Amino acid sequence: MVFSSLTFFCFYLPTVLGVYYISPRKLKNFVLLVTGLIFYAWGEPRYVFVMIASAFIDYIAGRIIASSDENDFRRRTACLVISVCMNLALLGVFKYSSFIIGGINEIFGTVFIDPKLPLPIGISFYTFQSMSYTIDLYRGKIKVQKNIVDFMAYITMFPQIVAGPIVTYDKIEGQLKDRSIGLDRMSDGVCRFVNGLGKKVLLANNVGLLWEEVKAMNYSELSLVTAWLGIIAFAFQIYFDFSGYSDMAIGLGKMLGFDFPENFNYPYEAISITDFWRRWHITLSSWFRDYLYIPLGGNRKGTARTAFNLLVTWSLTGLWHGASLNFILWGAYFGILIIIEKFITGKYIALIPKFPAKILTFVLVLFGWVLFETNTVMDSVDYFKAMLGLNGIIADSTSLYAVVNYGIILVVCAVGSTSFVKWAGKFFGKLKIDFTVVAKPFIILGIMLLSLAYLVSDGYNPFLYFRF
Repeated sequence: MVFSSLTFFCFYLPTVLGVYYISPRKLKNFVLLVTGLIFYAWGEPRYVFVMIASAFIDYIAGRIIASSDENDFRRRTACLVISVCMNLALLGVFKYSSFIIGGINEIFGTVFIDPKLPLPIGISFYTFQSMSYTIDLYRGKIKVQKNIVDFMAYITMFPQIVAGPIVTYDKIEGQLKDRSIGLDRMSDGVCRFVNGLGKKVLLANNVGLLWEEVKAMNYSELSLVTAWLGIIAFAFQIYFDFSGYSDMAIGLGKMLGFDFPENFNYPYEAISITDFWRRWHITLSSWFRDYLYIPLGGNRKGTARTAFNLLVTWSLTGLWHGASLNFILWGAYFGILIIIEKFITGKYIALIPKFPAKILTFVLVLFGWVLFETNTVMDSVDYFKAMLGLNGIIADSTSLYAVVNYGIILVVCAVGSTSFVKWAGKFFGKLKIDFTVVAKPFIILGIMLLSLAYLVSDGYNPFLYFRF
């Protein structure tokens, strides 16, 4: 974001919570709306009106859909089409215009000028949320929200406005009207928030430094060990970065009285690619399933059509992440793997011991991360060659440096990305060892203080999913 993360955590958040808690129940959604707009405008002052326009058009479309007779198919459908096209147009203009213009110029030899519009933060998230409202209203899954303040509060809710999780209206409809905030919920929210902050600042930022070093190297000269260590570092960086933000959003939601859906469930413990996508960015996978894959026909129209639907859905999932051929290929790569599992290898997965299945899945995911994070297809090819040892270098001084300097953080991330800590808590609970209850406040305080110290002293603090 444009503003300092430290400024937000130390000033804005406590102020917002204080104003929110002392506000009457009837004004709490208004406070959410105002604070959400201020939060977004602080980081994106020019584009806050894009978000407002998107939400307002969907609100009006929803009111018309709800007020129309069920037999008035044309009117209802026209409103839905306007809503969907408007949201997709916003994404097209701000996120894909450079990609489209560049492609046209390259193919046809034209010289159309690229406007190079900056990408509004979180546009991929709030347009999907807003669009899901009108689609579900058209389907009759939800009731219309007549109160524009409540609707705008849903769209602009600051905990998850810029990087998710994607909260569809049906998941939060009742909570907008009635929610409670108790000490237990507050305590859970604070712990979840601090846990996410620690993931982001202490783990993602530190392990990400290794990937930054490897990414800047010449891929055709990388040793096999360096290449694998580099992409493993990125795998941990993006997991702890994004799941950390999701934890912070869910924790803040609890502090405000909301229950946001979970977005991660130890994805690197998956035993298949299908299982991985049930655990990684769960709200996005669910969105594409409910609003694209199933409307295309899902698996109801035969093998060939199911494979086509899966490939289209996953290719567009890749395109959602960014306007480049690499993202499209990344999505298609996972689509092809899921198709293979569904029709060929799926019945054998249960026969494979879990540990080898997890390792194989993790390796396949790592190859996907290469496509995701490198800039061009040729860069990806060069990196694949290094991972396969085709550069003719197994290990060198660079890989030794990486092991010595980043070995500990890689091991910590490897353990932290699994359910080991959760299992350990249950194990000690069965032994009736309650030291965790006593130690928990000190652990949370320690994580908070360490995270703030890193934020003050470290200039490397990217939020990877802000660019999507």
